[in-house]
Amino acid sequence: MQDVSSLVAQAREGRPRAVARLISLVEGASPQLREVMATLAPLTGNAYVVGLTGSPGVGKSTSTSALVTAYRKQGKRVGVLAVDPSSPFSGGALLGDRVRMSEHSSDPGVYIRSMATRGHLGGLAWAAPQAIRVLDAAGCDVVLVETVGVGQSEVEIASQADTSVVLLAPGMGDGIQAAKAGILEIGDVYVVNKADRDGADATARELNHMLGLGEARGPGDWRPPIVKTVAARAEGVDEVVEALEKHRAWMEEHGVLAERRLARAAREVETIAVTALRERIGDLHGDRHLGALAERIVAGELDPYRAADELVAGLTEG
Repeated sequence: MQDVSSLVAQAREGRPRAVARLISLVEGASPQLREVMATLAPLTGNAYVVGLTGSPGVGKSTSTSALVTAYRKQGKRVGVLAVDPSSPFSGGALLGDRVRMSEHSSDPGVYIRSMATRGHLGGLAWAAPQAIRVLDAAGCDVVLVETVGVGQSEVEIASQADTSVVLLAPGMGDGIQAAKAGILEIGDVYVVNKADRDGADATARELNHMLGLGEARGPGDWRPPIVKTVAARAEGVDEVVEALEKHRAWMEEHGVLAERRLARAAREVETIAVTALRERIGDLHGDRHLGALAERIVAGELDPYRAADELVAGLTEG
């Protein structure tokens, strides 16, 4: 058993090994997970969480690395959660973004962690909310969450981040993908990366047009900016940081940041509760009560909804 209080104290001091152990406890659904979350609770709420999403190949990892450099120049501590597809063999992260961001590996003000989705849809690992809490409590000023890049399920990032950045690139059919994936509804800042390629201006114009066709915005409402970058050369990255800071200031002024964080906390509680219920239902698969309900459905004596009501009633009574 780990000494959670000691680990948290070490994480607050910026020791990467302690942060790694805490996130491992989260990912492994350790029996100490409740103790970890209870210890971290008073220490959270300070980090600015930025989600980066977009189709594979748009340069998410390069853009994330460039943002880390920009924030470090401002003296801010940065945490990165790079959510990768799971290996079908080991269940571990398949791509390993830590390799692609190796230039920051020796910086004590940066913590980078690759997390496997483990089959979870939506582009995020199921443990991501708790891992964000760990990085927040460990003193990170900014937490960058880079998603898998799985197309239409990417919209989940909007429920985990304060600000969502959607990346596109010219010549990749991203305009059509944008309409399909619903990313026009979740983006707070749009970045057309690889802007040195042909078609970058056209991609930006098309995106601006599609945003104009979206939901009506009143005076004072946030209109997502479109920033062109060449992340591999750090061009336009300062403009992205500026757009992020403007969005954060706007959210704070209009109370949107507090609303988003309240909604995020509510979803987290709901997810934990539903997971616990599913585990209890799973324990009933071999239970006589569940088998008896199934037999009554097959015999036409009971419909599935009433059976489910009886099952839920049994769970709550138990």
